[in-house]
Amino acid sequence: MNDRLYDVILYGASGFVGRQTVAYFAGNANSVRWAIAGRDRQKLENVRSSAGVNVDVLVADSRDIEAIEAMVAKTRVILNTAGPFALYGNSIVDACVRSRTHYVDITGETAWVRDLIDRYSDRTEADGTRIIPFCGFDSIPSDLGTYLIVRYLRERFGVDCRGVKAYFQAYGGFNGGTLASAFNIFDSGQSDRVRDPFLLDNLKEHPPEERERQRDPESPFFDRDIDTWVAPFFMGVVNTRVVRRSAALFDRWGEPYGEDFTYQEYLKFDPPLDWLSATAATVGTGLFLATFQQPAVRQLLQPFLPKPGSGPSEQTMNEGWFRCQLLGFAEDGRVVRGEISDRGDPGNRATVKFLCESALALVLNKEELPGGSRRGGILTPATGLGDVLARRLRDAGMKIEIA
Repeated sequence: MNDRLYDVILYGASGFVGRQTVAYFAGNANSVRWAIAGRDRQKLENVRSSAGVNVDVLVADSRDIEAIEAMVAKTRVILNTAGPFALYGNSIVDACVRSRTHYVDITGETAWVRDLIDRYSDRTEADGTRIIPFCGFDSIPSDLGTYLIVRYLRERFGVDCRGVKAYFQAYGGFNGGTLASAFNIFDSGQSDRVRDPFLLDNLKEHPPEERERQRDPESPFFDRDIDTWVAPFFMGVVNTRVVRRSAALFDRWGEPYGEDFTYQEYLKFDPPLDWLSATAATVGTGLFLATFQQPAVRQLLQPFLPKPGSGPSEQTMNEGWFRCQLLGFAEDGRVVRGEISDRGDPGNRATVKFLCESALALVLNKEELPGGSRRGGILTPATGLGDVLARRLRDAGMKIEIA
Protein backbone atom coordinates (compact mmCIF):
# COMPACT_ATOMS: atom_id res chain seq x y z
CA MET A 1 0.00 0.00 0.00
CA ASN A 2 2.96 2.35 0.51
CA ASP A 3 3.55 2.52 -3.23
CA ARG A 4 0.16 4.10 -3.96
CA LEU A 5 0.00 7.48 -5.63
CA TYR A 6 -1.73 9.23 -2.71
CA ASP A 7 -1.80 8.91 1.05
CA VAL A 8 -5.30 10.36 1.41
CA ILE A 9 -8.10 11.22 -1.00
CA LEU A 10 -10.74 13.63 0.31
CA TYR A 11 -13.98 12.43 -1.24
CA GLY A 12 -16.98 14.78 -1.28
CA ALA A 13 -14.58 17.72 -1.22
CA SER A 14 -17.02 20.18 -2.81
CA GLY A 15 -19.67 19.70 -0.10
CA PHE A 16 -20.03 21.94 2.93
CA VAL A 17 -17.92 19.83 5.30
CA GLY A 18 -15.76 18.64 2.42
CA ARG A 19 -14.61 22.18 1.63
CA GLN A 20 -13.54 22.57 5.24
CA THR A 21 -11.51 19.34 5.11
CA VAL A 22 -9.64 20.74 2.11
CA ALA A 23 -8.82 23.90 4.07
CA TYR A 24 -7.69 21.82 7.05
CA PHE A 25 -5.42 19.64 4.93
CA ALA A 26 -4.04 22.72 3.20
CA GLY A 27 -2.82 23.96 6.57
CA ASN A 28 -1.94 20.73 8.34
CA ALA A 29 -0.88 18.03 5.86
CA ASN A 30 2.35 19.31 4.32
CA SER A 31 4.09 15.93 4.50
CA VAL A 32 1.14 14.01 3.05
CA ARG A 33 0.33 13.25 -0.58
CA TRP A 34 -3.33 14.05 -1.00
CA ALA A 35 -5.96 14.73 -3.62
CA ILE A 36 -9.59 15.84 -3.71
CA ALA A 37 -12.44 13.97 -5.35
CA GLY A 38 -16.15 14.10 -6.06
CA ARG A 39 -18.57 14.01 -8.94
CA ASP A 40 -18.32 17.58 -10.31
CA ARG A 41 -14.95 18.66 -11.72
CA GLN A 42 -15.77 22.36 -11.92
CA LYS A 43 -16.86 22.53 -8.28
CA LEU A 44 -13.75 20.62 -7.22
CA GLU A 45 -11.48 22.94 -9.17
CA ASN A 46 -13.19 25.92 -7.53
CA VAL A 47 -12.53 24.38 -4.12
CA ARG A 48 -8.89 23.79 -4.99
CA SER A 49 -8.51 27.36 -6.18
CA SER A 50 -10.18 28.79 -3.07
CA ALA A 51 -7.90 26.76 -0.81
CA GLY A 52 -4.81 27.86 -2.75
CA VAL A 53 -3.41 24.33 -3.05
CA ASN A 54 -1.85 22.47 -5.94
CA VAL A 55 -3.39 19.02 -5.56
CA ASP A 56 -4.88 16.61 -8.06
CA VAL A 57 -8.61 16.62 -8.80
CA LEU A 58 -10.28 13.25 -9.35
CA VAL A 59 -13.80 12.85 -10.71
CA ALA A 60 -15.78 9.82 -9.56
CA ASP A 61 -19.54 9.65 -9.11
CA SER A 62 -20.50 7.18 -6.38
CA ARG A 63 -22.80 5.46 -8.89
CA ASP A 64 -19.92 4.89 -11.32
CA ILE A 65 -18.42 1.71 -9.90
CA GLU A 66 -15.43 1.63 -12.26
CA ALA A 67 -14.48 5.23 -11.48
CA ILE A 68 -14.80 4.61 -7.74
CA GLU A 69 -12.69 1.46 -7.95
CA ALA A 70 -9.97 3.27 -9.89
CA MET A 71 -9.94 6.18 -7.42
CA VAL A 72 -9.82 4.03 -4.29
CA ALA A 73 -6.99 1.87 -5.66
CA LYS A 74 -4.75 4.96 -5.87
CA THR A 75 -4.72 5.82 -2.17
CA ARG A 76 -3.92 4.44 1.27
CA VAL A 77 -6.86 6.19 2.96
CA ILE A 78 -10.25 7.48 1.83
CA LEU A 79 -11.73 10.36 3.85
CA ASN A 80 -15.42 10.54 2.96
CA THR A 81 -17.82 13.41 3.67
CA ALA A 82 -20.42 12.64 0.98
CA GLY A 83 -23.66 11.68 2.69
CA PRO A 84 -26.26 10.45 3.25
CA PHE A 85 -23.89 7.50 3.46
CA ALA A 86 -26.62 4.89 3.13
CA LEU A 87 -27.31 6.38 -0.31
CA TYR A 88 -23.81 7.23 -1.52
CA GLY A 89 -21.34 5.32 0.63
CA ASN A 90 -21.77 1.66 -0.26
CA SER A 91 -19.76 1.67 -3.46
CA ILE A 92 -16.91 3.53 -1.77
CA VAL A 93 -16.66 1.20 1.24
CA ASP A 94 -17.01 -1.82 -1.03
CA ALA A 95 -14.10 -0.59 -3.15
CA CYS A 96 -12.02 0.11 -0.01
CA VAL A 97 -12.58 -3.44 1.20
CA ARG A 98 -11.52 -4.93 -2.13
CA SER A 99 -8.49 -2.64 -2.45
CA ARG A 100 -7.50 -2.89 1.23
CA THR A 101 -7.74 0.88 1.51
CA HIS A 102 -8.40 2.32 4.97
CA TYR A 103 -11.52 4.46 5.35
CA VAL A 104 -12.92 7.17 7.67
CA ASP A 105 -16.15 9.17 7.52
CA ILE A 106 -18.52 11.31 9.60
CA THR A 107 -21.69 9.25 9.39
CA GLY A 108 -24.16 8.97 12.23
CA GLU A 109 -26.19 6.36 10.34
CA THR A 110 -25.99 3.38 12.68
CA ALA A 111 -28.26 1.11 10.63
CA TRP A 112 -26.01 1.56 7.58
CA VAL A 113 -22.92 0.78 9.63
CA ARG A 114 -24.56 -2.35 11.05
CA ASP A 115 -25.02 -3.53 7.47
CA LEU A 116 -21.31 -2.86 6.83
CA ILE A 117 -20.46 -4.93 9.92
CA ASP A 118 -22.54 -7.84 8.67
CA ARG A 119 -21.06 -7.69 5.17
CA TYR A 120 -17.43 -6.88 5.74
CA SER A 121 -16.25 -7.70 9.27
CA ASP A 122 -14.64 -11.05 8.51
CA ARG A 123 -12.80 -9.89 5.40
CA THR A 124 -11.51 -6.61 6.81
CA GLU A 125 -10.33 -8.31 10.00
CA ALA A 126 -8.43 -10.89 7.96
CA ASP A 127 -6.92 -8.29 5.61
CA GLY A 128 -6.03 -5.67 8.23
CA THR A 129 -8.20 -2.99 6.59
CA ARG A 130 -9.52 -0.37 8.98
CA ILE A 131 -13.01 0.86 8.12
CA ILE A 132 -13.76 3.52 10.76
CA PRO A 133 -17.10 5.35 10.57
CA PHE A 134 -18.30 7.89 13.18
CA CYS A 135 -15.13 10.03 13.06
CA GLY A 136 -16.87 13.36 13.58
CA PHE A 137 -18.55 14.99 16.56
CA ASP A 138 -20.56 11.80 16.27
CA SER A 139 -18.98 9.95 17.94
CA ILE A 140 -15.38 10.76 18.88
CA PRO A 141 -15.92 12.69 22.16
CA SER A 142 -18.17 9.91 23.48
CA ASP A 143 -16.13 6.99 22.23
CA LEU A 144 -12.61 8.30 22.74
CA GLY A 145 -13.51 9.90 26.08
CA THR A 146 -14.92 6.65 27.43
CA TYR A 147 -11.89 4.71 26.22
CA LEU A 148 -9.53 7.14 27.95
CA ILE A 149 -11.51 6.94 31.22
CA VAL A 150 -11.38 3.13 31.15
CA ARG A 151 -7.67 3.09 30.36
CA TYR A 152 -6.94 5.61 33.12
CA LEU A 153 -8.72 3.49 35.74
CA ARG A 154 -6.91 0.35 34.65
CA GLU A 155 -3.42 1.87 34.36
CA ARG A 156 -3.57 4.23 37.37
CA PHE A 157 -5.51 2.14 39.85
CA GLY A 158 -5.64 -1.38 38.40
CA VAL A 159 -9.46 -1.52 38.49
CA ASP A 160 -12.18 -2.13 35.92
CA CYS A 161 -14.84 0.40 34.99
CA ARG A 162 -18.43 -0.14 36.08
CA GLY A 163 -19.80 2.61 33.85
CA VAL A 164 -19.34 6.01 32.23
CA LYS A 165 -21.72 8.95 31.93
CA ALA A 166 -21.07 11.78 29.47
CA TYR A 167 -22.61 15.26 29.67
CA PHE A 168 -22.69 17.53 26.61
CA GLN A 169 -22.97 21.28 26.27
CA ALA A 170 -22.54 22.93 22.88
CA TYR A 171 -23.30 25.86 20.63
CA GLY A 172 -23.32 25.78 16.83
CA GLY A 173 -25.46 25.13 13.80
CA PHE A 174 -26.61 22.37 11.45
CA ASN A 175 -25.48 21.85 7.89
CA GLY A 176 -27.68 20.54 5.10
CA GLY A 177 -25.83 17.24 4.84
CA THR A 178 -26.54 16.35 8.45
CA LEU A 179 -30.24 17.04 7.99
CA ALA A 180 -30.33 15.04 4.74
CA SER A 181 -28.84 12.02 6.53
CA ALA A 182 -31.40 12.30 9.33
CA PHE A 183 -34.27 12.56 6.84
CA ASN A 184 -33.03 9.51 4.98
CA ILE A 185 -33.23 7.45 8.19
CA PHE A 186 -36.90 8.40 8.53
CA ASP A 187 -37.67 7.89 4.85
CA SER A 188 -35.95 4.50 4.60
CA GLY A 189 -37.94 3.03 7.48
CA GLN A 190 -34.90 2.61 9.75
CA SER A 191 -36.31 4.56 12.72
CA ASP A 192 -37.32 1.46 14.69
CA ARG A 193 -34.08 -0.32 13.92
CA VAL A 194 -31.85 2.44 15.26
CA ARG A 195 -33.58 2.28 18.65
CA ASP A 196 -31.84 -1.03 19.43
CA PRO A 197 -29.29 -0.09 22.15
CA PHE A 198 -26.97 -2.85 20.90
CA LEU A 199 -27.46 -2.30 17.18
CA LEU A 200 -23.71 -2.20 16.50
CA ASP A 201 -22.77 -5.09 18.78
CA ASN A 202 -23.18 -8.33 16.84
CA LEU A 203 -20.73 -10.26 19.02
CA LYS A 204 -23.07 -11.69 21.68
CA GLU A 205 -26.65 -11.86 22.87
CA HIS A 206 -27.94 -9.29 25.35
CA PRO A 207 -30.56 -10.41 27.87
CA PRO A 208 -33.58 -8.22 28.69
CA GLU A 209 -32.15 -6.99 31.99
CA GLU A 210 -29.00 -5.74 30.22
CA ARG A 211 -31.08 -3.99 27.58
CA GLU A 212 -33.09 -2.31 30.33
CA ARG A 213 -29.89 -1.01 31.98
CA GLN A 214 -28.75 0.46 28.67
CA ARG A 215 -32.14 1.80 27.57
CA ASP A 216 -32.11 5.31 26.09
CA PRO A 217 -33.20 7.98 28.58
CA GLU A 218 -36.50 9.61 27.68
CA SER A 219 -37.11 12.27 30.33
CA PRO A 220 -35.21 15.07 32.03
CA PHE A 221 -34.09 14.45 35.62
CA PHE A 222 -31.94 15.89 38.40
CA ASP A 223 -28.60 14.07 38.26
CA ARG A 224 -27.09 13.92 41.74
CA ASP A 225 -23.71 12.94 40.32
CA ILE A 226 -23.30 16.48 38.96
CA ASP A 227 -25.98 18.33 40.97
CA THR A 228 -27.93 19.74 38.06
CA TRP A 229 -30.72 18.85 35.64
CA VAL A 230 -29.97 16.90 32.47
CA ALA A 231 -31.97 15.87 29.41
CA PRO A 232 -31.65 13.11 26.82
CA PHE A 233 -29.02 14.04 24.23
CA PHE A 234 -30.51 13.74 20.75
CA MET A 235 -27.29 12.19 19.40
CA GLY A 236 -27.15 9.64 22.20
CA VAL A 237 -29.00 7.21 19.98
CA VAL A 238 -25.85 7.16 17.83
CA ASN A 239 -23.03 7.68 20.31
CA THR A 240 -24.12 5.10 22.87
CA ARG A 241 -24.21 2.38 20.21
CA VAL A 242 -20.67 3.25 19.12
CA VAL A 243 -19.32 3.13 22.68
CA ARG A 244 -20.99 -0.23 23.27
CA ARG A 245 -19.42 -1.61 20.10
CA SER A 246 -16.01 -0.46 21.34
CA ALA A 247 -16.63 -2.19 24.68
CA ALA A 248 -17.67 -5.39 22.90
CA LEU A 249 -14.62 -5.40 20.61
CA PHE A 250 -12.18 -4.75 23.44
CA ASP A 251 -13.85 -7.52 25.45
CA ARG A 252 -13.33 -9.93 22.55
CA TRP A 253 -9.66 -8.92 22.39
CA GLY A 254 -9.17 -9.62 26.09
CA GLU A 255 -9.18 -5.95 27.16
CA PRO A 256 -12.63 -5.60 28.78
CA TYR A 257 -13.99 -2.29 29.99
CA GLY A 258 -15.56 -4.02 32.98
CA GLU A 259 -18.17 -6.57 33.92
CA ASP A 260 -21.69 -5.30 33.18
CA PHE A 261 -20.21 -2.01 31.88
CA THR A 262 -22.83 0.65 31.11
CA TYR A 263 -22.69 3.91 29.17
CA GLN A 264 -25.16 6.78 28.90
CA GLU A 265 -24.99 10.42 27.87
CA TYR A 266 -27.03 13.54 28.39
CA LEU A 267 -27.39 17.24 27.68
CA LYS A 268 -26.29 19.20 30.73
CA PHE A 269 -27.80 22.51 31.86
CA ASP A 270 -26.49 24.97 34.42
CA PRO A 271 -28.53 26.54 37.26
CA PRO A 272 -30.63 28.51 37.89
CA LEU A 273 -32.70 27.62 34.79
CA ASP A 274 -31.50 24.03 34.57
CA TRP A 275 -34.92 22.40 35.14
CA LEU A 276 -36.67 24.65 32.67
CA SER A 277 -33.93 24.26 30.05
CA ALA A 278 -33.80 20.46 30.40
CA THR A 279 -37.57 20.20 30.10
CA ALA A 280 -37.71 22.53 27.09
CA ALA A 281 -34.91 20.64 25.35
CA THR A 282 -36.67 17.31 25.85
CA VAL A 283 -40.00 18.61 24.58
CA GLY A 284 -38.36 20.42 21.68
CA THR A 285 -36.42 17.36 20.56
CA GLY A 286 -39.56 15.24 20.70
CA LEU A 287 -41.52 17.73 18.62
CA PHE A 288 -38.68 18.01 16.10
CA LEU A 289 -38.48 14.25 15.61
CA ALA A 290 -42.26 13.87 15.40
CA THR A 291 -42.57 16.72 12.91
CA PHE A 292 -39.81 15.65 10.58
CA GLN A 293 -41.00 12.08 10.39
CA GLN A 294 -44.03 13.46 8.52
CA PRO A 295 -43.04 14.01 4.87
CA ALA A 296 -45.91 16.41 4.21
CA VAL A 297 -44.95 18.67 7.13
CA ARG A 298 -41.30 18.48 6.22
CA GLN A 299 -42.07 19.52 2.66
CA LEU A 300 -43.73 22.70 3.96
CA LEU A 301 -40.66 23.53 6.07
CA GLN A 302 -38.04 22.50 3.49
CA PRO A 303 -37.55 26.01 2.02
CA PHE A 304 -36.45 27.26 5.44
CA LEU A 305 -33.91 24.49 6.14
CA PRO A 306 -30.23 24.30 5.13
CA LYS A 307 -29.79 22.56 1.77
CA PRO A 308 -27.13 19.90 1.15
CA GLY A 309 -23.89 21.75 0.50
CA SER A 310 -24.82 24.63 2.79
CA GLY A 311 -24.50 25.29 6.50
CA PRO A 312 -23.85 27.84 9.23
CA SER A 313 -22.08 31.12 8.59
CA GLU A 314 -18.37 31.53 9.24
CA GLN A 315 -19.22 33.65 12.26
CA THR A 316 -21.47 30.98 13.76
CA MET A 317 -18.87 28.28 13.19
CA ASN A 318 -16.09 30.40 14.67
CA GLU A 319 -18.15 31.34 17.72
CA GLY A 320 -19.33 27.78 18.33
CA TRP A 321 -17.96 25.47 21.00
CA PHE A 322 -18.56 22.14 22.70
CA ARG A 323 -17.78 20.54 26.03
CA CYS A 324 -18.09 16.84 26.82
CA GLN A 325 -17.64 16.12 30.52
CA LEU A 326 -17.30 12.50 31.59
CA LEU A 327 -17.65 10.64 34.87
CA GLY A 328 -16.11 7.19 35.17
CA PHE A 329 -17.27 4.87 37.96
CA ALA A 330 -14.77 2.20 39.01
CA GLU A 331 -15.66 -1.21 40.39
CA ASP A 332 -14.09 -0.22 43.73
CA GLY A 333 -16.17 2.96 44.06
CA ARG A 334 -13.64 5.48 42.74
CA VAL A 335 -14.92 8.23 40.46
CA VAL A 336 -12.72 9.89 37.84
CA ARG A 337 -13.52 12.88 35.68
CA GLY A 338 -12.68 13.71 32.11
CA GLU A 339 -13.27 16.48 29.62
CA ILE A 340 -13.01 16.86 25.87
CA SER A 341 -13.71 20.38 24.63
CA ASP A 342 -12.77 22.86 21.93
CA ARG A 343 -13.71 26.11 20.30
CA GLY A 344 -15.58 26.03 17.01
CA ASP A 345 -18.96 24.75 15.90
CA PRO A 346 -19.12 21.04 16.88
CA GLY A 347 -20.92 19.84 13.75
CA ASN A 348 -18.46 21.54 11.43
CA ARG A 349 -15.22 22.93 12.90
CA ALA A 350 -14.77 20.19 15.52
CA THR A 351 -16.02 17.50 13.16
CA VAL A 352 -13.47 18.53 10.54
CA LYS A 353 -10.64 18.40 13.08
CA PHE A 354 -11.78 14.99 14.34
CA LEU A 355 -12.09 13.57 10.85
CA CYS A 356 -8.89 14.96 9.36
CA GLU A 357 -6.77 13.96 12.33
CA SER A 358 -8.27 10.47 12.12
CA ALA A 359 -7.20 10.16 8.49
CA LEU A 360 -3.75 11.56 9.25
CA ALA A 361 -3.32 9.08 12.11
CA LEU A 362 -3.89 6.21 9.67
CA VAL A 363 -1.21 7.60 7.37
CA LEU A 364 1.41 8.99 9.73
CA ASN A 365 1.07 6.78 12.83
CA LYS A 366 0.22 3.38 11.40
CA GLU A 367 2.61 1.35 13.57
CA GLU A 368 1.40 3.03 16.78
CA LEU A 369 -2.30 2.35 16.26
CA PRO A 370 -4.23 0.04 18.63
CA GLY A 371 -3.59 -3.60 17.85
CA GLY A 372 -0.60 -2.82 15.64
CA SER A 373 -0.55 -2.40 11.90
CA ARG A 374 -2.45 -5.64 11.26
CA ARG A 375 -5.66 -4.81 13.12
CA GLY A 376 -8.60 -4.49 10.77
CA GLY A 377 -12.37 -4.61 10.81
CA ILE A 378 -15.39 -2.35 10.94
CA LEU A 379 -13.94 -0.44 13.85
CA THR A 380 -14.74 2.56 16.03
CA PRO A 381 -12.54 5.58 16.73
CA ALA A 382 -11.49 4.05 20.08
CA THR A 383 -10.68 0.59 18.72
CA GLY A 384 -9.11 1.78 15.48
CA LEU A 385 -7.28 4.95 16.56
CA GLY A 386 -7.23 5.14 20.36
CA ASP A 387 -4.37 6.97 22.09
CA VAL A 388 -2.83 8.03 18.78
CA LEU A 389 -5.90 10.09 17.93
CA ALA A 390 -6.03 11.57 21.45
CA ARG A 391 -2.42 12.72 21.11
CA ARG A 392 -3.00 14.21 17.67
CA LEU A 393 -6.09 16.08 18.84
CA ARG A 394 -4.24 17.52 21.83
CA ASP A 395 -1.45 18.64 19.51
CA ALA A 396 -4.14 20.27 17.34
CA GLY A 397 -5.32 22.39 20.27
CA MET A 398 -8.18 20.33 21.67
CA LYS A 399 -8.54 20.00 25.42
CA ILE A 400 -8.50 16.33 26.48
CA GLU A 401 -8.06 15.72 30.20
CA ILE A 402 -8.64 12.75 32.52
CA ALA A 403 -8.07 13.01 36.28
